[in-house]
Amino acid sequence: MKSEEIAKLAGVSRSTVSRVLNNYPNVPETTRQKVMKVIEQYHYEPNTSARVLAGKGTNTIGLFIISISDKDNPNRIYQNNYFAPFVDAVLDKANAEGYYVLVHTVYKKQDYIKIKQAFSQKRIDGGIIVGTEKDNDFLCQIINMNRPVAVVDYDLNEIVDSENLCSNLVVINSTDYEGAKNAIEYLIHLGHRDIGIIKGRLTTYSGRERFRAYQDTLKKHHIPVNESFVLKGEFIKKIAYAQVEKMVESGDLPTALFCCNDDMALAAMEVFEAKGIKVPQDISIIGFDDIPIASQLIPGLTTVKVPVYNMARKAVESVIRLYEKGTCSEKECRFNTELIVRDTCRKFS
Repeated sequence: MKSEEIAKLAGVSRSTVSRVLNNYPNVPETTRQKVMKVIEQYHYEPNTSARVLAGKGTNTIGLFIISISDKDNPNRIYQNNYFAPFVDAVLDKANAEGYYVLVHTVYKKQDYIKIKQAFSQKRIDGGIIVGTEKDNDFLCQIINMNRPVAVVDYDLNEIVDSENLCSNLVVINSTDYEGAKNAIEYLIHLGHRDIGIIKGRLTTYSGRERFRAYQDTLKKHHIPVNESFVLKGEFIKKIAYAQVEKMVESGDLPTALFCCNDDMALAAMEVFEAKGIKVPQDISIIGFDDIPIASQLIPGLTTVKVPVYNMARKAVESVIRLYEKGTCSEKECRFNTELIVRDTCRKFS
């Protein structure tokens, strides 16, 4: 069905139908309802290609999830404890705002070009980029296309060097440094001095901030870093499992272990259970993210809560505002983390 037919059935002009479809404010409510009734009755869908050619938007947001390092995990996106809730929140918020979402996963560096194509071919009105791989040169190319972009887990200072480049960009982060600092302070308050860490990927903003907080907080309390207890987990459960297993086999363990995400904390707990090491009696553990399963474990995982849903919703809001208004009040949004104390830590004396 064409818009002309909608106009005829509703008894209005074609231009009125166009104004209703594009949500113009100068349409009487009774007229709008009359047109919408016909649209719903006949399941009319506007021609997206025609809208693009006419200079209109697509009412579509691109969500680009980058996961290159975790090559051996076929479920690294849609069953991932971080990415899956993020995708759900983006879909919910975008749909509530009347936008579709084009979800694209980047599993290899050659796929970066597909993000650029989605923008250049005007298949999307704006995009959200989130992931565990950082390619700042590529991101700068996207920013220079002057399309609305929200990025999650990036250092603003690393990807822009002038205010002009920021006009179409919003950076969204959590307070990773403060969250990790609070976790280490909590362990020190419990009496721990031999505190290990399973690092995330240091090519990410969150990975660097959490590790930096670990180093700074120990230094503040004059506690030396034992390099034997600094494990390279890369935010990947399988890698963390192997690292913890190797540490256990060495026979030298810290009294507490800070894990830079909950997946790595789960890996550590699995190793300890297999080796007969009790949590928290023999070793205390803190994670990061507060994924849904964290509260269901026995013992419940003490962790740092990241407001993933709020961050995702803000990303959608920011892209829509940049597209519809051409501006956004905040160039960087930081969401507070929170230490959630459960059962995997105990006092050490």
